[in-house]
Amino acid sequence: MNQKKLIVIGGGAAGFFAAINALERNPRLKTMIVEKSGKLLSKVKVSGGGRCNVTHACFSIAEMIKKYPRGEKFLKRVFHQFFTTDTIEWFEKRNVKLKTEPDGRMFPESNSSETIVNCLLNEANKFHVEISMNREIVKIEKISDRFQLTTKDNSVLIADLVCVACGGFPKSSQYNWLTALGHTFESPVPSLFTFNIPNNSISQLMGISVENAEVKINGTKFLQQGPILITHWGLSGPAILKLSAFAARQLSNMHYDFSISVNWIAGFHENLVLEKLKLIRYQFASKRMSNKNPFNLPQRLWEYHLEQCGINLEIRWADLPAKQQNQLAKQLCAQPFHVKGKTTFKEEFVTAGGIKLNEVNAKTMESTIVPGLFFAGEILDVDGITGGFNFQNAWTTGWIAASSIANYQTAN
Repeated sequence: MNQKKLIVIGGGAAGFFAAINALERNPRLKTMIVEKSGKLLSKVKVSGGGRCNVTHACFSIAEMIKKYPRGEKFLKRVFHQFFTTDTIEWFEKRNVKLKTEPDGRMFPESNSSETIVNCLLNEANKFHVEISMNREIVKIEKISDRFQLTTKDNSVLIADLVCVACGGFPKSSQYNWLTALGHTFESPVPSLFTFNIPNNSISQLMGISVENAEVKINGTKFLQQGPILITHWGLSGPAILKLSAFAARQLSNMHYDFSISVNWIAGFHENLVLEKLKLIRYQFASKRMSNKNPFNLPQRLWEYHLEQCGINLEIRWADLPAKQQNQLAKQLCAQPFHVKGKTTFKEEFVTAGGIKLNEVNAKTMESTIVPGLFFAGEILDVDGITGGFNFQNAWTTGWIAASSIANYQTAN
């Protein structure tokens, strides 16, 4: 049997996982990773604030797939082949133990992404994966039974099998080398971004966070609950990032110009807050309103809400006019903000969009259009919220592609 060559396009999590596992299962396979930049595993290195959020401690596929705004049905099929438990076991077998934080995120016990980077680099070295950097693939052709890959500098690489694991692209034109093969894609739009609220006094409270707030995009069904953070440009935090992910396409269509309502005390509705305020007025009649914060909000935020409603900070609860009482209840439960623009962090950047999932075999990650061509990771139209979900997609699709490629080598 002739030795076959696999070229993996992309030196990120999915690419390395595909290359390593393909070679481990079939050492006869000659494998090369081609990376267009001068960096390997760059997202792995910076994710989780440099700790690498490897996966999430969710062991129910039905629950896990709810964390992906796009690709839910596809992932339901692929997670049955390689899931969270498999990821944990894979790294533990290579002496990398993971720990679980209270919110479910899983990190290496070392608290350093270098542990994950070094593990993957060591495995690639162990299996003699060839790595070629600063080489961008701009064209793929299927000639007879082999692939001819042309780089930006016009050099040519030949392969029997190709796995595209280069991440998502921000521009539609960057998919041209794949559409030339007959594939189509969902147009890319940013996901996981914060909301810019220019010229708003809320920015004076930058750095203050609320553990459980509710944010709704007005005029839509999109709503998320969880921690939010006030920044100097607007609002951020898990609830905002989740909201941006699930509403990514709609917000793009709105040109990132829309309005939101924030309930600073999630779980309370306006009538319930009114009842509580009336009760507080009797219980703490003689106390200053600024000194008695009945909803456990950060003190500066509580004073901000009072000022927004025109309430003097020195006023006693007993002297609060009914009009301002009603205004305060509305302010706490549905404060409106006009969002104009977004801020995307490079380390959290995720693209919504990619190769259409009906063009990829979920059991093998092989193209249904071009035999011998495989996909893994964010190049697919799959994306998750923050918390390790995008990496789990990378490990899972990379592993399935690797398994299929290894078998493809022996079966063809």
